[in-house]
Amino acid sequence: MSDWQPKLVALDIDGTLLAWVEGSGQTYERIAPALYDAVQAARDAGAHIVLASGRSPHGMTRVADLLDIHDGRRDPLWVVASNGAVVFRYPPVDVVHEVTFDAAPAVAAVLEHHPNALVAVEERGRGYKVNRHFPDGELSGEMIITDLDDIVGEPVSRVIIRDPDATAEDFVGLAEKLGLHSIGYVVGWTAWLDLSPQGVHKASGLQHVAAELGVEASDVLAIGDGRNDIEMLRWAGRGVAMGQAVEEVREVADHVTGTVYDDGAATELGRWFPNGARG
Repeated sequence: MSDWQPKLVALDIDGTLLAWVEGSGQTYERIAPALYDAVQAARDAGAHIVLASGRSPHGMTRVADLLDIHDGRRDPLWVVASNGAVVFRYPPVDVVHEVTFDAAPAVAAVLEHHPNALVAVEERGRGYKVNRHFPDGELSGEMIITDLDDIVGEPVSRVIIRDPDATAEDFVGLAEKLGLHSIGYVVGWTAWLDLSPQGVHKASGLQHVAAELGVEASDVLAIGDGRNDIEMLRWAGRGVAMGQAVEEVREVADHVTGTVYDDGAATELGRWFPNGARG
């Protein structure tokens, strides 16, 4: 791959662009200077920069602003949100593709085992409808207390289930026990479960973007650190795991870079776009 250069760079946000606040399940809303320069170098070289996250759209626009990777209304950025269920352009937020599903049965099944779990669904442009408040800093925007039946009473693109008293391993085991095959699911770093439509993940959202841009998967560099990045790393021509990623993510990657605390994403970008030092 010595003469290869990515035509599209897909970047996860939390744990890839933003460093984790250890032990909190949150990330610092700050882009390291080395990473900023590396992303700018890739963009200057003509690569399409696409953010791909489990976050909802309103939780991703500030990161795009911090990176300076859009030209306003002249050339809106492509963004893959909600683990692939929503694809939008920015600015302004213009949803161009969305997949929804009936989440009520799966939510009910999970709550049978975790009756005190927190449930959230995006209220676009405002925040989240929640059955109870999530820990501070875990959701962007306003938390709107809503009856559970109303939260999952109509098709949604993504549901978050969070149990502060459980572990990620608890949720991994529960998802396997329940056999959540009719929908997609991803377990996060903590006891955080994202439910999504079957067959929908970051890779499917990125495939939609790549087709619009005329880019093949073989020309994509994808970087991520979470279980929700596994399909993306497999799909891309070069899938790179962050150094702090769990083993199942590292196993599917073509390469493992440094951790988010060591600017690992910047190191990987510098391999293909070496002019990251900007004057």
